Amino acid sequence: MPRISKGPRLYKRKAKRRNGRLIANAVWTIRDGDREVATGVFASEAERKPPRAAEDALVTYITSKYRPPRRVRDIENIDVADVLAIYHAHREAIYIERGSPQSEITEFADRIGRLNDFFGGKMLAEVNAQTCGQYVKARGRPGGARRDLEDLRAAINHHAREGLHRGLVRVALPAKGPGRERWLSRSEAAALLWACWRYREVQTRHRGPLKNQKIETGKRPLRHIARFILIGLYTGTRAGAIASASPYRDTGRSYVDLENGIFYRRAQGRRPTKKRQPPAPIPDRLLAHMRRWARTGAIVSHFVEFNGAAVKSVKSGFRSAVGVAKLSTEPGKVTPHTLRHTAATWLMQRGADPWKSAGFLGMSVEVLLDTYGHHHPEFLREAAAAITTKPNKNIVSGVDRGVDLAAYRERRQKA
Repeated sequence: MPRISKGPRLYKRKAKRRNGRLIANAVWTIRDGDREVATGVFASEAERKPPRAAEDALVTYITSKYRPPRRVRDIENIDVADVLAIYHAHREAIYIERGSPQSEITEFADRIGRLNDFFGGKMLAEVNAQTCGQYVKARGRPGGARRDLEDLRAAINHHAREGLHRGLVRVALPAKGPGRERWLSRSEAAALLWACWRYREVQTRHRGPLKNQKIETGKRPLRHIARFILIGLYTGTRAGAIASASPYRDTGRSYVDLENGIFYRRAQGRRPTKKRQPPAPIPDRLLAHMRRWARTGAIVSHFVEFNGAAVKSVKSGFRSAVGVAKLSTEPGKVTPHTLRHTAATWLMQRGADPWKSAGFLGMSVEVLLDTYGHHHPEFLREAAAAITTKPNKNIVSGVDRGVDLAAYRERRQKA
């Protein structure tokens, strides 16, 4: 079977002028061999990278052009590209139905694209430990390769559930890397916040007496990151929900009820997923900040804004903030998700109830205790104390001397 075509591509058709007058705007089109298909997306003169709308039009064009066969076949005769295409269409429909952010859809499409570049043209029967190992080597990053191969496994399983192939195919995944345990101390968190609040943009002068000198301006490009950090530290909320947090109800936004102090973390219009985002009360100190931001006009529609507009991601700004604060990366990389680790760690260090803490953070008690439980002041404290205490002469292996051991064993077996 043919692979998914790589021929179609985006092309910026320049504006047309006649006698100095503009007669046709610059537009993005799709070139496919000798064909040129309009996307309906205008292009600016300085624009080099196609906008998201043009990329979406290209995806729609490619998907509509190629439809893999949907009939049961042997794995020796099924191109992996067909399997990936069917799964991509299936998952994309789910993403759209539940109102997932565009970034999530794009990341998924990128993973499918990488898999197709490597496995496209190979038959399904060729997916084995050897080819999976070759993919890991070509990808260069075991963690990223594992995530990609998890999608390949899901695509093959979906293909099987649809009854479209006969035979067993196993995807060999690289070993799972150690979980990130980096969290911020309170002094590190304070340094990060202070750096975001004080930092000024630096520009280089290109003329005049100060030519080639770097001058601080009055712009404060990291203050929106400070608000992001405060919300993350005080609530342990995932980055996406913080970025979409708003004091106004609307589709696609996480709603913050400033009157009652409740953070509805799951964006309106989105279906629940395995990544829990339950409503949570907002700590008093953070609530006071959020009310002040809304009251004074520091924000327009979202709590995390840059130049008055909501941000989809804070990765680059957060990375800059970590550099300005000069936080050590030796214990581990500091990312936006580190704030969630920090909130969970601080709760355990303060001796908070695990069941209530798990509910507040939106994770299971098992995950909380397995990952962060060792920070709790009572963690294994009873066992540590018991090892230095004198033995109780009335106890033998946890059983009273007067107890019938046979009866005790029988009760244990029945239990």
